[in-house]
Amino acid sequence: MVYFEINQLGFNCGISKSKCAKYPKYCMSCLKKKLKELGFEADSNLEVFELDSYERHLQVEREIIWQKFLDVLNIRHILIIDKESGLKLLNYSVSGAEIDADLLSGFIQANITFSESDTVSSNGSKYIKNYQFYEFQYQNFNILLKDGEFIRLCLILDHTASDNMRTDVRQFLLEYEDLFHNEISNFKNSGFFNVENMIEYLVDSFNVKLVFPMSLAHSIAPNDLKRINQNQIQKAILTLAKEILVSKPFFFVNNLLNRVKKIVNLDANLILYEIYQLVENNVFVSTNLETVASNMEMLEETTSEKLAKFKPISSILSSYSGIEDLQIDLEEMNILSASKLIKEFVKKGKNAEKTLAYQIAEIEYKKALYIAREFNLKEKINKISQTVLNLEKKEKQLELDFALEAGENAEKNGDYLNSINFYQKALKILESFLIFNISDSKIKKLKKKIIKLRKEI
Repeated sequence: MVYFEINQLGFNCGISKSKCAKYPKYCMSCLKKKLKELGFEADSNLEVFELDSYERHLQVEREIIWQKFLDVLNIRHILIIDKESGLKLLNYSVSGAEIDADLLSGFIQANITFSESDTVSSNGSKYIKNYQFYEFQYQNFNILLKDGEFIRLCLILDHTASDNMRTDVRQFLLEYEDLFHNEISNFKNSGFFNVENMIEYLVDSFNVKLVFPMSLAHSIAPNDLKRINQNQIQKAILTLAKEILVSKPFFFVNNLLNRVKKIVNLDANLILYEIYQLVENNVFVSTNLETVASNMEMLEETTSEKLAKFKPISSILSSYSGIEDLQIDLEEMNILSASKLIKEFVKKGKNAEKTLAYQIAEIEYKKALYIAREFNLKEKINKISQTVLNLEKKEKQLELDFALEAGENAEKNGDYLNSINFYQKALKILESFLIFNISDSKIKKLKKKIIKLRKEI
């Protein structure tokens, strides 16, 4: 049987290729005829794909979602204008950058008049009317305009609009004017325009949430979690998202996409497709930039209040606790008292090191090193420097052991993406830290493992 996809709607032709004398030359005209019989209207913008298999169907879906992502990355601003008066009705910034919407709407209204009369503006820019779309330049942006029955939709873009975006604009205008017909009528009569629920509709229509800051849902349904764990890519994406959220309150889809690509050599549209599924299933939830900025401001204020409250013990929070005091005490020290203090700090450092409290040990050693440098005690400087280097080696070794163990466990469980992620972290430790030789057999072994696991995927 021949199966077609029409704007993401499936249509089963019902006839096998071998038994149809008209295949494939007359498929389009045959489809249009059948659609007409079913009550559908097919215009020149109809998109039809023949799908030979589930894999091809999946590929088409990935390409569609990828194009949606590219389109929303292209949008800087969305403006809805009353077609008759040219007045701004709704002004929405996708990128967070503000523009003078009133000035722009006036500019648009004037230049639409020029373009319809086949003239050229005073600045020499040419305006193109293309299948009821108006296109021209404004400052450093591309403007795409489309008229509905009552309103004019304006997209401020970085680059020329794709065919997919034009299709979305047509669909948006039809649905928008139908859905918000009362609000548009009220504006005509009273001059007041109620934008309630319109922003949410705008965001959904143009997939703007794909560029919003993302975080994890407070809870994930057991069925969703089970499905994620059965999907290697989604499982790895979720793990990476959690890693990012340890240090930040949010992440962006584009950054997450790039991080996954660094782990495994998969097509970007395949990775984005899996991220998109997590967004659609509300595993990743979006919020706008204004909310994130507000939350971060509140967090900063709370942190400042806490620091102010505990100011008497603020020495604990300094970079190398106690060094500020040492700078004062140095004026009253001699070599003998300095050597004694160095010995005390080194002793404290070694005791902390024995209990694996490496950060505390590092602080004590660096206090000792600071005094030794101030008094130019070269022998002690060399000895303490070596102690600090050995300590850093131990810290890195712990990180390396953890990364290797986590990578091996993930590999045993068939979770190859996360396994590669941990092995890459281990590789970074080995290659970046000077105590390891670049020709170390561990490095070669890890690189081979990563290549092998990528082939498995």
